[in-house]
Amino acid sequence: MSGIRVCAVQYKLADIDGFDQFAFQVRHYVRNASEYGVQVILFPEFFTTQLLSIGDGTGAALPIGRLPEFTDAYIALFRSLAAEYGVHIIGGTHVVAAEGGKLNNAAHLFYPDGRVEKQAKLHMTPTEREEWNMSPGEGLEVFDTPFGTIAMLTCYDIEFPEIVRMARAKGADIIFCPSCTDDRHGFYRVRYCCHARAVENQVYIVTTGTVGSLRKVDFMRANFGQAAVISPNDIPFPPAGILTEGVINDDMLVVADVDVRLLHDVRAAGSVTTWRDRRTDLYGDWS
Repeated sequence: MSGIRVCAVQYKLADIDGFDQFAFQVRHYVRNASEYGVQVILFPEFFTTQLLSIGDGTGAALPIGRLPEFTDAYIALFRSLAAEYGVHIIGGTHVVAAEGGKLNNAAHLFYPDGRVEKQAKLHMTPTEREEWNMSPGEGLEVFDTPFGTIAMLTCYDIEFPEIVRMARAKGADIIFCPSCTDDRHGFYRVRYCCHARAVENQVYIVTTGTVGSLRKVDFMRANFGQAAVISPNDIPFPPAGILTEGVINDDMLVVADVDVRLLHDVRAAGSVTTWRDRRTDLYGDWS
């Protein structure tokens, strides 16, 4: 299969009272996306921090270290939705326990047949490292699907050209980039780098971010987000390399069709052939 319909969710964060409210909101987006006949749904980075707003009974939010307590319920929810709707779901990222008492910020891929794959974020921001006791993942994986090979690189990861080169060298044609940014500066850093990585590697980038606000959760009180499906800048793609994009900071999802065959065409005979023309005599090819 070379053509695939993808969906990216601009997930609206709001304080909740229990896991059932979180599950109801997630199901709403998956059901809505399924009505458009999508094969893959992407949720944003850190959207499960909404669970911290359930609180500790005193009016305060749960600390980030409590988020792994929801891991089993999170996996069960997304596994069941992927099976029920027959779609692949990248469940944004969820914070899981790591070695040495640390935490990992991990993207999860849920297959319709019940399989679950995981990719921990590889580059830590200062807030993740210093305030949330997070450690980076130790390696990059790519994942085979019926519609091609994909990679999951989270937010800050996309700002490092080398890691996307590695993903492309391992065969990835579509990079899914769940993100969470609190202001325009962070948003545009990620967005512009998504475009650069698409041009450099002649791949599709599917990205989305959180919108809304968690009033009780530290570092999640402000969100600035927009989903987009980004292509190389070449014929037969749109001149600006944007297949679709959402309305900034709205509660919505976006849908686009991507065709991996077109990537192979432009890599072989495009106006520019950036992947083929790498100077691997001067720098590594990461293959």
